Amino acid sequence: MTAIPLLVCDDSNMARKQLIRALPANWPFRITQATNGLEGLEAIRAGAGQIVLLDLTMPELDGFGVLAALREEALTPEVIVVSGDVQEEAVRRAKALGARAFIKKPADPIQLAEALNSLGVEVPLTTAPDDHHTSQLPLPNVSFRDAFREVSNVAMGRAAELLGRVLGIFIKLPIPNVNILEVGELHMALADAQRGQRLSAICQGFIGGGVAGEALLIFHDSEIEDVARLLNAQEDESAQLEMLLDLASIIIGACLNGLSEQLNITLSQGHPLVLGQHCPIEDLIRINQRRWKRTLAVEISYGLENLEIHFDLLLLFTEDSVPRLRETLDFMIN
Repeated sequence: MTAIPLLVCDDSNMARKQLIRALPANWPFRITQATNGLEGLEAIRAGAGQIVLLDLTMPELDGFGVLAALREEALTPEVIVVSGDVQEEAVRRAKALGARAFIKKPADPIQLAEALNSLGVEVPLTTAPDDHHTSQLPLPNVSFRDAFREVSNVAMGRAAELLGRVLGIFIKLPIPNVNILEVGELHMALADAQRGQRLSAICQGFIGGGVAGEALLIFHDSEIEDVARLLNAQEDESAQLEMLLDLASIIIGACLNGLSEQLNITLSQGHPLVLGQHCPIEDLIRINQRRWKRTLAVEISYGLENLEIHFDLLLLFTEDSVPRLRETLDFMIN
């Protein structure tokens, strides 16, 4: 049986490994991997992508950019988008640009087989990956940081989908930044990013399954009135504070639920609390410096399309949580 050139284009080693493992067992794909959209385009031009499994959120050139370039260059691979960005508008835009199917991350093997069948690749829907199949493929090595960035990416996408429905606007997603930081490094990162701006911050604790930490959502005061207008909220301070608490519950809750689902742990969430209101970042750091020790930090900045509005989300995991997270991710990877 002739091998079919298949390209897996995703910046995450973990996502590529999961996708390769999800492919139908013993099916004759000749697999090429690309770590960003520019590499993906080069591989497609070279004939390595008759079928393309394409992520949307990538550096250099994102999935939307790849789809637009394929149309502009009259290249016609069969593209299946596999993404953590599950907003209805993201699905609509991807299909409008030529994607044949859209699968949410992490890809389910049955759904992937169905999508391949829709392209005319006849694969049994009951088939599943096995050790013989995957051992023959060039599976990437996955670090803890890469793995945790990928599960954060999926959780971030779930939160964006809910936030986008509440606000009625498309949410622009970044690539999450994952680092283990000493308390001083965290303070410097926050101060450098927000210097000179007045901020309001909401904190929500979480704990469960040997994992604990705090989620910190930072709002720029200059943008709060714009958000209030989007939601038709009143302009007095108490109404705006209630609005921020509601938004924090939506964003933090959806993100933590996305992590819980992937890591198979139950995270109990505390009530959102105001950490600082209308204060410089330096004051926010000074007020809360005893709360934050050495931490595993996930940084996410949600942007609202066509508006100068950003929500900065920090997930801060205690140092004691890292061994449990490593154990869970190792099980997922191997």
